[in-house]
Amino acid sequence: MSHTVKTEKNKVTFTITIPAEQVKEAMKEAATRIGENTEIAGFRPGKADYATIEKRVGEMKILEEATEGLVRTAFMKALLEEKIDSVGQPYFNMNKMAPGNDMEFTAEVSLMPSIQKLADYSKLSIKKQDSAPKQELIDQAKKDLVGMQTKEVRAKSGTELKQGDKVVVNLTMKKDGVVVEGGEGQDHGIYTSESYYVDGFIDQILGSKEGDVKTFTLTFPKDHYQKHMAGAEIEFTVEVKEIFNLDTPKFDDAFAKNLGMKDVKDLEGKLIENLTKENQVEEDRRQEKEMLELLSGKSNFDDIPDLLVNQEVDKMINEMKQAVAQRGVEFEEYLTSIGKTFADMKLDFATNALTRVKVALLLKEIAKLEDVKVEAKELDAEIVKVAEKYEKEDQKKYIQSPQYRDYVEMQMKNKKTLDILRDKMVK
Repeated sequence: MSHTVKTEKNKVTFTITIPAEQVKEAMKEAATRIGENTEIAGFRPGKADYATIEKRVGEMKILEEATEGLVRTAFMKALLEEKIDSVGQPYFNMNKMAPGNDMEFTAEVSLMPSIQKLADYSKLSIKKQDSAPKQELIDQAKKDLVGMQTKEVRAKSGTELKQGDKVVVNLTMKKDGVVVEGGEGQDHGIYTSESYYVDGFIDQILGSKEGDVKTFTLTFPKDHYQKHMAGAEIEFTVEVKEIFNLDTPKFDDAFAKNLGMKDVKDLEGKLIENLTKENQVEEDRRQEKEMLELLSGKSNFDDIPDLLVNQEVDKMINEMKQAVAQRGVEFEEYLTSIGKTFADMKLDFATNALTRVKVALLLKEIAKLEDVKVEAKELDAEIVKVAEKYEKEDQKKYIQSPQYRDYVEMQMKNKKTLDILRDKMVK
């Protein structure tokens, strides 16, 4: 194997050549793997010879199977020989790839940027905020808890819908006589005591009875998140299917005892305790963000490679896709709803991606300065704890893999580093 190196500012491009003989040996190993996983008439798994496997799947298929291992091994060898301190994933491009010939490819990798000047975090500070819940939050928690214990009682036929009831409707929304996207809903439940997303909607349906159909027009807010309806005149057709009276319990001693508490004071104390814990989690996140942004802004860095920022943007896009998917929405549909293109989203993420790259560099440098370590027994205990949450063997196997252990170790080291910063910076 041979290679050449081209260094530009904050990236290195390798041109690597793998001799034909080495490619041939890797193809033999690849053929064996293919034979173990391919049914070939007249042979038990893994027993077919190279010529038979080649005839069955083709020489290019064998070469493709061999390529990834060849490329990764050759690249890592070149990286170590040149003692390159790289960061992020390399970008590979195949130049020559044909059976019986040398293989040639390029690998572009970002150089690890360095921190020219690390801010003195012992002299920087941020203010701690009180995590005690405000009264309105406590009141809302009580309301939510009572709501969870509220019973719905089907109203008698002929009962008029009144404030505080629940109503089940079939709903159609039209703009200029055409049903809008997402503007039809069957068996849609509405609580009349809650604020609705269009002012005046609840007022229009109060007094209705089961079987009634009402048609009316309302103006959507100009800042509505669905851009195609923002500020528009929308015609509603509402068919009332069912009306429920709500049997709402009082927040008193009897209610508290029903939930396993001693009395209402005990229940309120538990609510405040839980809300305080939730607030503290949010406060920790706020402190972390503010500390790192302050440190990042006060420190000086080498030029951050575009390659590295682009990879961080891709991570952020994937995180967004997963979050949207968990809400049962297609990513393209989400982009349409917020009036953005994929290119717009990538551009929006660029600044935050640059900050995230700088933060990663800061945490790595501070961990080194503070001699932060994760002991093997600590890591083992955390891996066991994570594995207990999964039942499938393939998941447990992945959690035990070296790459996952590296990921967990990095997360634990970052947490310890953040704790050190919090002790020094939060006043």
